[in-house]
Amino acid sequence: MTPASASDAAPTIAWTTSKGVAASASWHSEAGVSAPRRVELANDTLSADSAYRLACAGTGMLWRGDFQNARQLLQALARRADNKPAKAAARAAEKAAAASPLDRFNLHRQAQSQRARTLGTLLIALEPDYSIALRRAPDWRVAITEAWGAPTGEPTVVSLRELLGVVGAHEWRKTGVEIPLLGEAPGNRIHPHYGVFSPIRGEYLDLVAQQPLPGDTSLAFDIGTGTGVLAALLVRRGIKRVVATENAPRAQACAKDNLQRLGLTKQVELHSADLFAPGRAPLIVCNPPWLPARPASPLEHAIYDEGSQMLRGFLAGLTDHLTPGGEAWLLLSDLAEHLGLRSREELLGWIAAAGLRVLGRSDVRPHHAKAQDASDALYAARSAEVTSLWRLAAAE
Repeated sequence: MTPASASDAAPTIAWTTSKGVAASASWHSEAGVSAPRRVELANDTLSADSAYRLACAGTGMLWRGDFQNARQLLQALARRADNKPAKAAARAAEKAAAASPLDRFNLHRQAQSQRARTLGTLLIALEPDYSIALRRAPDWRVAITEAWGAPTGEPTVVSLRELLGVVGAHEWRKTGVEIPLLGEAPGNRIHPHYGVFSPIRGEYLDLVAQQPLPGDTSLAFDIGTGTGVLAALLVRRGIKRVVATENAPRAQACAKDNLQRLGLTKQVELHSADLFAPGRAPLIVCNPPWLPARPASPLEHAIYDEGSQMLRGFLAGLTDHLTPGGEAWLLLSDLAEHLGLRSREELLGWIAAAGLRVLGRSDVRPHHAKAQDASDALYAARSAEVTSLWRLAAAE
């Protein structure tokens, strides 16, 4: 088979058709994964065991059979990836048990990455208009356009796993996430866009809703607004005007969409900025990514903040943007501390070095499923996790 060409501007994938003719198409991967160097055509005659052997070898399988059978095959590949032989599973469990929390986290991420690579070898070809020319294929053109933008007019190949993620994001965007703190249904939903972190963990919103507002409620800054949920909540709580900043185009579009849906465009002003907008405010709120590790893809930037760059930048800039007597609310999980990624001493040191003092802290235990799942690879850390609202002010 012909190897995929390498071009940062326009990556492509190449294969040989059933008639022996060389063919190619654009390659799309939001995670920045290179196209498989070896590609074979696959159809309904391919067994799950054979497909799994090809996947483990890194061979791409460009599907030419029934679309629904491709979905079933992907599920079969996932079962094989997750159900390792007993001896291999026992060795992995023994290695994880003897590892430090940090090593356990790194092993977990390595396993996730390997699983993603294996399952990402089942490929689907999209027509120039994003349609899928396979039997029983759904029409996902709207979902793909929402995620990637308008069709380029060129055929494209993408992994089925990534394509299903696009469709799942479309359903979240269409249905929305109900946030009771924003008011009565149906006008209390946040609609996350593809690539924007969804507010499905509500404990940090509870902290913001319960924290008494400062005396001056004329203005607040929401740093890294994402979906816009915190900006909306601040307005619902009585802040008269919110300046919300965001540097990611997808998140900017998402926040704008949600604020329009909620009827808050007059109260919330969106700014394209890395961190702070110009000026000062009596209240500044930030919910940065909680884990100081390198994102494996652009979609992980809402979870991972390499070197705690956003957190440290936020702390360092507060004294230049708080009004006299103002305070900042930092929303942060201590999961990084339990994983050995950051210590409490480091965090307190950054706060002090930024010329800040801690006015107080409110804590809450997370109530998501993984915090109670003893089979989760990171259960020890997740079960001990606490999410906090740190009240910060300029040092006296």
